[in-house]
Amino acid sequence: MRKLLLLLAALLFAGLAAADPRFTVVKVDLRTERLELFLRDDAGVPFKRFDRLDAWLKERHRQLDFAVNAGMYHEDFSPVGLLVRDGREEAPLNLADGVGNFFLKPNGVFLVSDAGPRVVESSEYPALAKGVRLATQSGPLLLRHGVVHPAFIPHSDSRKIRNGVGVIGHTAIFVISEKPVNFHEFALYFRDVLHCRDALYLDGTVSALHSAALHRSDFVRELGPMLGIASP
Repeated sequence: MRKLLLLLAALLFAGLAAADPRFTVVKVDLRTERLELFLRDDAGVPFKRFDRLDAWLKERHRQLDFAVNAGMYHEDFSPVGLLVRDGREEAPLNLADGVGNFFLKPNGVFLVSDAGPRVVESSEYPALAKGVRLATQSGPLLLRHGVVHPAFIPHSDSRKIRNGVGVIGHTAIFVISEKPVNFHEFALYFRDVLHCRDALYLDGTVSALHSAALHRSDFVRELGPMLGIASP
């Protein structure tokens, strides 16, 4: 993983970042790297921060190489929607209507199975659930089959630091904005620059990235679920 991220860092600073400094991109090839979901320690206490997760991993002779916040959560840090870890459903799919970004339909699920990563519309998930190793639900979908979410406004003045995930083949592509952007700009970056057809918004305001290769570990506020990769 470290070699992957170091190579990516060089590409970022030489290429993508120079072309558009608003975004940092981390690409994870799931044929060679194992993505995990983290939420609570062995005592059931939420990690809330990258440094606490890293300390817990180091007690187990592992190191956190990469992590991002993994979707929206309640005040007790439990996920608003679906959470599947190591093939076990820990929180159910949420198809309810409501207020806020999570409920801006269509929303979606980022999942990983033996077939690789996918971003799907939430109602499509039950038919795909068998064999899923990891899944997290969030919303709204940024892209569905290459189409930008119909509720996004091109010149919206709702600008925030945002992060999300897209997929191409066996690669999960994580993006965090370095400057506030609106939903429409964020979706177009996934579609027109990264060439993703499906992408999911993870969150805004709380968006954070940990990367050992980039010598970066953000703390904005305490987090719920986290997606990460840990060595050895």
